[in-house]
Amino acid sequence: MTSYLIRNAQILGGAPQDLFLADGVVAEIGTGLTVEADVDIDARGLIVLPGLVDLHTHLRQPGKEDAETVLTGTQAAAKGGYTAVHAMANTTPTADNPAVVELVHQLGKDSGYCDVHPVGAVTVGLEGKELAELDGMHRSAAGVKVFSDDGKCVDDAALMRAALEYVKTVDGVVAQHAQEPRLTEGAQLNEGTVSAELGLPGWPAVAEEAIIARDVLLASHLGARLHVCHLSTKGSVEIVRWAKAQGWDVTAEVTPHHLLLTDERVRTEDAVFKVNPPLRTQEDVLALRAALADGTIDAVATDHAPHLDADKDCAWAVAAMGMVGLETALSVVQETMVETGLLNWEGVADRMSHRPARIGRLTGQGRPVSVGEPANLVLFDPGYRGTVTADTFATRSRNTPFKGLELPGRVHATFLRGEATVLAGELAELGGAK
Repeated sequence: MTSYLIRNAQILGGAPQDLFLADGVVAEIGTGLTVEADVDIDARGLIVLPGLVDLHTHLRQPGKEDAETVLTGTQAAAKGGYTAVHAMANTTPTADNPAVVELVHQLGKDSGYCDVHPVGAVTVGLEGKELAELDGMHRSAAGVKVFSDDGKCVDDAALMRAALEYVKTVDGVVAQHAQEPRLTEGAQLNEGTVSAELGLPGWPAVAEEAIIARDVLLASHLGARLHVCHLSTKGSVEIVRWAKAQGWDVTAEVTPHHLLLTDERVRTEDAVFKVNPPLRTQEDVLALRAALADGTIDAVATDHAPHLDADKDCAWAVAAMGMVGLETALSVVQETMVETGLLNWEGVADRMSHRPARIGRLTGQGRPVSVGEPANLVLFDPGYRGTVTADTFATRSRNTPFKGLELPGRVHATFLRGEATVLAGELAELGGAK
């Protein structure tokens, strides 16, 4: 394996130190290290973070390889500083059985750019009628621990109860897409002033909050783990905060776009801003930031959702929902959380690496930057500031809501078990990072 000497780097934003990466681990940390390494990197001004872990990524393969593949999606992840992603189940065919999750898992191993952990569907075909092969997916080579019908809500309370009862037996978790379908039929954007002025059907906050309220009670009753996907409203924050105060095993995530953008963007009627759950109000944005800062929200998850241009460059009402986000997530977090003083870099590591790994029950990811630990690391330049352009993205799709925005920071290098997947901001040619 290639060895690396990283000089003058700031671990979690601390004082400059040197790191020696060899044999897949952090072999030494100190000042003025004189070890011989294959590659010497001057990291002055760069911050070292543990490799990021995404709980919520859509890799589209199998079935929609024209929008994304496991290879291009994991390359995008590496460029964003990620060393592990959880691949959502809404593929074609659905990842609701051992064969499909094993395929996605193997495609991730073949790509080598980051670890891929398939998320198993809760119900067959995401149709909400009968439980999928939860036990078979868990016992498969993919070792599924996270189950979700994301894109659709498990709205049947009895099915949700059955899923929670199962995951309790394997220390797994159900990640719920909280959306009461009967309250959101035909919904196009957040229900509020903007939807009223545009004359478009609204997606009310209560449609999210009602499901979360039901599910935290179910999780409490069963003593099971519940994870809430892409929290988007102030009311949802309060419900999760209350559930945690009871000591219930509930966790939640927020997306970068919900930390930065509001439904005011929808006035342009540019479908790049169409997403589920929808962009909310500034009051919601501020509540989400505060909740991420105080730990009520555990993790930042991208909900990276690639789409073809044709599915976005069209009339709002027929456009697909979703945004790409892997390659901009860390910059958005710097903008919304670090530069506002809400989180320091240690807090960023906690919300984007440590806690997501713990929720997904990953081993070897989300570990401290310490001697002897796996060398899953990202070198990040917080001093950079530039305009977002999709032209340089590794993802196959270009539906970023941040196009044209000036954001801080960029990933300089990413290491997966000691092998560089990104160097000097560009994808590395992999020799053994699989």
